[in-house]
Amino acid sequence: MVEPASLGSSCEGQWRQQIISRMDFSGTIGVLLAICFVCLLYLSSRKKKNWSNLPPGPIPLPILGNMLQVEVKELIKSLRKLSETYGPIYTFYLGSRPCVVLSGYQVLKEALIEKAEEFSGRGDFPAVQMWSNGNGIVYGTGERWRQLRRFAISTLKNFGMGKRSMEERVKEEAQFLVSEFRKTEGKPFDPTFFLSCAGSNIICTLVFGERFEYTDEKFLTLLNLINSNWKLMSSTWGQLLFTFPKIMRHVPGPHRQIYKNYLQLAAFVGERLKMNKETLDPNNPRDFIDCFLIKVQQEKNNPNTHFNDETMSKTTVNLFFAGTETVSSTLRYGLLILLRHPEIEEKLHEEIDRVVGPHRSPCMEDRSRMPYMDAVLHEIQRYADIVPMGVPHTVTRDIKFRGYTLPKDINIIPLLCTAQADPTQFKNPGCFDPSHFLDENGRFKKNDAFMAFSAVSLPCREASLPGREPGHHGALHLPHHHPPALHPPVTGGAC
Repeated sequence: MVEPASLGSSCEGQWRQQIISRMDFSGTIGVLLAICFVCLLYLSSRKKKNWSNLPPGPIPLPILGNMLQVEVKELIKSLRKLSETYGPIYTFYLGSRPCVVLSGYQVLKEALIEKAEEFSGRGDFPAVQMWSNGNGIVYGTGERWRQLRRFAISTLKNFGMGKRSMEERVKEEAQFLVSEFRKTEGKPFDPTFFLSCAGSNIICTLVFGERFEYTDEKFLTLLNLINSNWKLMSSTWGQLLFTFPKIMRHVPGPHRQIYKNYLQLAAFVGERLKMNKETLDPNNPRDFIDCFLIKVQQEKNNPNTHFNDETMSKTTVNLFFAGTETVSSTLRYGLLILLRHPEIEEKLHEEIDRVVGPHRSPCMEDRSRMPYMDAVLHEIQRYADIVPMGVPHTVTRDIKFRGYTLPKDINIIPLLCTAQADPTQFKNPGCFDPSHFLDENGRFKKNDAFMAFSAVSLPCREASLPGREPGHHGALHLPHHHPPALHPPVTGGAC
């Protein structure tokens, strides 16, 4: 029988031992936390040291940064407004991440042309990067991105980008589009759907080698996925994902649909890749996918190649996704602008009748003899401002820029829209005015501040071809057709 005294002594000893063990454990945890805290302070001080000579900007709040100082749904407008206070280069915090915002033609020119190599890094765009993982031609980086971009540009050019084969495809699509318009029999209708189909089909003929009927269920599903993602990325949820990517990836909400939509687009592209592989003739490539498959075969013995199935899939999705929206938007804005300005449409018809005549459609070879048409096409893309903010960049090393220190990998937000609305480059930036691209003799003139889809450096201009050139081709045919349902013209507004 155990004596109560000895039992109490034993329990007390065990209790003391547990207390000591817990104190040791707590002490260890405390030391580890202290070490982590010191490390965080050290890293923070190093960052602050690197950030000590950033451009001025609005004072950020902890964690939230400057997000409470802007309208999330009107982010571009808010960023432009801030440039009026802080100048053409300022610092803006997306959460805890500092970004340097560039605005105005001169600053954008200095950064993206004169220091193109230093500003050539790709910045954060979580809505795309969570699917692409830095692969593809839009948000890729480094040598892989350079090789993919170079290949895409040369391949698309060989498949008629700016050449006659593209013209024939666009002319064919224009006939289908006008046919759909005429089916409305003069009744009021919303042309958005038809223009989206036409714009996407122009890209489809390049990437997939064929067009789709406007009633094709799979085609309509793809268009819905693309439209859904653009809407989600520009929504409040999309902006929150852009600002707090690490947190929002684990938060339920409609923004998670962006990734699911990308997977569905990738699945469709995967089916096309499989079909093309099974029917590939290396001597007779039919589309962009065939050309990529041939390139993969040519590089199969190169251990350092960047051409593989994953890269092919993501590059194809990039072209289809971005190209569809930019071409469709160009067509929509072109139609709306011509309706709003019947006097400009009339001048276009006079030039078409004089140069082309009544028996054929205008073609790209006619552009050199149609300066007013060329000016209108450029002004549509300038005024519509389809891509107001360029792809986020980063600087590739620590650099001095306009008296400030920009540390390596800091995000750069180029507001391309501010170049296109720069009053030092365009006399009436807020108005639709084709004379922005005409000289005193009525001849077409280029303007370096024209940044409709991309930065103004030559490689970036070439990289915008999938959006810019098909858009020019498609818009070229808008004034040639007079669907009765599109009249009377829209009126109202200053410009």
